[in-house]
Formats: sequence, structure tokens, C-alpha cells
Amino acid sequence: MSLHSEIFEQPSRLENLLSSQRKNVEKVAAAIQSREIQFAFLAARGTSDNAGRYANYLWGAMNGLPMALATPSLFTYYQQPPKLKNALVVGISQSGQSPDIVSVLQEGKRQGNLTLAITNASDSPLAQNADFVLEIEAGPELAVAATKTYTTELMVIAMLSAALAGDAVRWNELEQVSGWVDEVLGLDEVIQQAAQRYRYMQNCVVLGRGYNYATAFEWALKLKELAYIEAEPYSSADFRHGPVAIVAQGYPVMAIAPDGKVLDSMLDLLAHLKKDLLAELVVISNSDVALSMAQTRFVIPAGMPEWLSPLVAIIPAQLFTYYQTLAKGFNPDHPRTISKVTETY
Repeated sequence: MSLHSEIFEQPSRLENLLSSQRKNVEKVAAAIQSREIQFAFLAARGTSDNAGRYANYLWGAMNGLPMALATPSLFTYYQQPPKLKNALVVGISQSGQSPDIVSVLQEGKRQGNLTLAITNASDSPLAQNADFVLEIEAGPELAVAATKTYTTELMVIAMLSAALAGDAVRWNELEQVSGWVDEVLGLDEVIQQAAQRYRYMQNCVVLGRGYNYATAFEWALKLKELAYIEAEPYSSADFRHGPVAIVAQGYPVMAIAPDGKVLDSMLDLLAHLKKDLLAELVVISNSDVALSMAQTRFVIPAGMPEWLSPLVAIIPAQLFTYYQTLAKGFNPDHPRTISKVTETY
């Protein structure tokens, strides 16, 4: 099994997860609603941390649940954890092995809070220290770089949001995700050819905003892990506050700009980058205006609700990174210096 094949597993994994875990997700939502939960406190690392960024936007916007991202070193090295009264303490980890993430759930439980593990390993230390476990059911992920575990983490986060809202419309929208992902995978050959243009790229920025702030971070992480590119992620708003100064003619800018509430602000920035700074734009979008500004464009399905766009928009980014890694002469299945499971304290 290769990274490429795991990317192509995602439609079936997402579809199966939606049907198999719905009752469990609704059980967790009922438990949350039965408590006086005031906020969610979330611990994660790497790709799972990017899934947490999605939860930060989604649970805040759709469920009115304030989010705080944990600083695990306070729980391990400093041994001075914050007070977590009335928190939902969440740990997200593909392997469930990292001691610092486990320590956050342990402390959350010690303080009397509800704890939740989102993981691909139901028998892991993380799961064993949680009141509830939502298994992402991605199956074995043998490639070092996470792909299907990322999108299944996003799916569980989105399912919990729908369950907390009690909204049948959102569940119906979730049922369309696997089809949208399958449609985007049809761009495989187009993306393979497009990646050749950037085989000498050494650095770039990756822009997203709102729900796709998470997508910008995840795309940048994959470019670093696999193609060894100095890729820096930014909110399009933050990018204007100084970092835009690095852009000169031909500088590569990756952007995720689907239809939604933040599209106008993204369009304004993309227009500035193209017309005034002459940047090289790679755009993932379902907006004709955004796509028209790009030298390289990847079209995602129209009519997709913005809150679910991160599950779909990351797919062309995964394929682009995979093919760029090959174009540079590197092995995407065996990146240097990193391993599948990283345990931090």
C-alpha cells in the first residue's frame, strides 16, 4: 500500500465512517449536552493539530462552543496545568500514543471533566484515558504522511457538530462528502501534469481563511514532510500584516479559496498578489473568479457548503504534494528523518 493508494481510499473510508459511527457520535453529543460544558479544550500534534484548527472554527461557529488549544508542556514538563472547570477535554491522535496528549486527558479527567478521544486506535493509551472514544476507522495507514486519517478526523469532528446541532440538513450534507471527494480524485492526471511546473520550488506560502485555515496548515505540513519545501501557512488576513513583503515576481503562493463568507477577502488578496506583486498563484476553488487569477487551478465541486469544504479541498493538495515529491526525485512513501508514530512529552 502506498501514499497514493491511501489518498484514493478516502471516499470509501468517509462513507463507511459516516454510517458506522453515527450512533456513537450522537451518544457522545447527548453526554456533552447533559453536562454544563462551557468550552472545549483540545490537545493534538502535527496533522491532528490541523484537524483541531478545523474544530476550532466549526464548533465555535456551528455550535457556539468556545475552543482552547492545549499547551501540553504545561501538563508534562512544567506540571502546572490550567484549571479546566466545565470543559470538554478532547485529544486527537491517529495513533493515540503520544504521552503529552494522553497527559492532557488524564488531567482533564482528574479535574472531573468529560474527556473524549478521537483516534484510529481504540486500544491506545489515549483511548484508555477517555470517557468516550470516537474511532475514525481509517484502517491501517502505512504511509508515513497522514492523509486518510486527516480527512476521517475532520469527518468525526463534523459529525459531532451535526449531532450537537440536531440538524438533519447537516447530516444530509455530510452524506455527500464522499461523492465530492471521489469527484476531486478524478483530477489525478491533471494534478500530476501541473506539479511538474513546480519541481524546482524551494519555498512558498499557503493561504486559507475561516474553515480552510486548517487546510492551509495541513497543505504546508505535507509540502514540508514530503517535498522538503519551506512552506509557510497563513491566514489571508495575517498575511497582509507583514509577511506579504516576501512576495516578489514569480513567488509561489498556494491558496484555498472556496465559495463562502471569507471568499471576498481572499479574492481581494489574490487580486493584489497577481496584479500588483506578480505572484505565481496555485488556487484550489469552486469560484470562477478565484480560479481565473491562477496560473495553476484545481476545481472542486460547486454547491458545497463552506463548513464541509476542508474535507474536499485538501484532496488536490495531497495529490499535488505527492506528485511534486516524485518530480523532485524523492520517495513519498519514505520521507527522510520522520516516522509514522511520534511520541512527545
